[in-house]
Amino acid sequence: MIPQSTPLMKTQTWQAELATAIKEPEVLLAQLGLLDQLNAISPDLIKGFPLRVPQSYVDKMRYGDKNDPLLRQVFPLIDESIDQAGFIHDPVGDHAAITSPGMLQKYNGRALLLITGACAIHCRYCFRRHFPYNDSNPLASQWQTTVEAIKADTSINEVIFSGGDPLSLSDDKLAKLVKQLDTISHIKRLRIHTRLPVVLPNRVDDALLAWINKTRLQVVIVIHANHASEIGDDVTHALEQLRKAGCQLLNQAVLLKGINDSVETLVALSERLSEVNVMPYYLHLLDRVAGASHFDVSDEQGVELIAKIRAILPGYLVPRLVREQQGESSKTVIA
Repeated sequence: MIPQSTPLMKTQTWQAELATAIKEPEVLLAQLGLLDQLNAISPDLIKGFPLRVPQSYVDKMRYGDKNDPLLRQVFPLIDESIDQAGFIHDPVGDHAAITSPGMLQKYNGRALLLITGACAIHCRYCFRRHFPYNDSNPLASQWQTTVEAIKADTSINEVIFSGGDPLSLSDDKLAKLVKQLDTISHIKRLRIHTRLPVVLPNRVDDALLAWINKTRLQVVIVIHANHASEIGDDVTHALEQLRKAGCQLLNQAVLLKGINDSVETLVALSERLSEVNVMPYYLHLLDRVAGASHFDVSDEQGVELIAKIRAILPGYLVPRLVREQQGESSKTVIA
């Protein structure tokens, strides 16, 4: 394994590390001693959904291992070109759920804001990899329309920041939006779905913690870790800072073939999450997005895995196996 940095070895700001994220397959594979794997990718796939991965995440990959579970999450295999029946561009019905610029409403009491289309990492199984952010993500000047819509709907008590990754926005922009939400009396919680504390832990800095500490809203941060190897000392430090700021920390993982579809791997993930005070909340069955069929694990195998995990771990460390289905009023619990 390439030596990973510790919190005390931070030398770059998160913005600098984001700006220098690896975008060329040749660079990534050269670092890992895997240049012979270049023939496993298609240039057309790179054009449609580019490679993007921060160096701190690459540092956790195993040198010389083409099957490393972190590498497989970001490496654009030619398998993505397979046209598989049932794998579509909008697998969870996001388009139909748009009710205001940048706002989706699927579930009672909650409004989800797509506040950016940008991410620090491009996960190859991303269910929004085909989402038309340019058409649906409002300009900064249009957010007031969405804020007014939230203010007018007193049934909404939780606002969810999503994207893209909401923490790829600057803290100035995030703080301004949260300040507006603070004035809406019926909003109780702010939930942030983000992968950045895992893939770019430098993102958890003083500026981020400052506006989190100022808001009256209960802040729930749902991180996205799929494998215990993702949670090194740098990630542990970032999560600890968020917890000290009063954030409730949950994890949602995606069940992915060849990455975490074994009892041993999922048990190790739950145990590692417990060590860093994060609750293993959801294990998602794959959203069947076009280009990701090679990651698919059957419902039956998922149910079997959960049953075996439940026999090993205490109940609070067993995530709920769920699927998101278009038109349903909540996530569908499978096991």
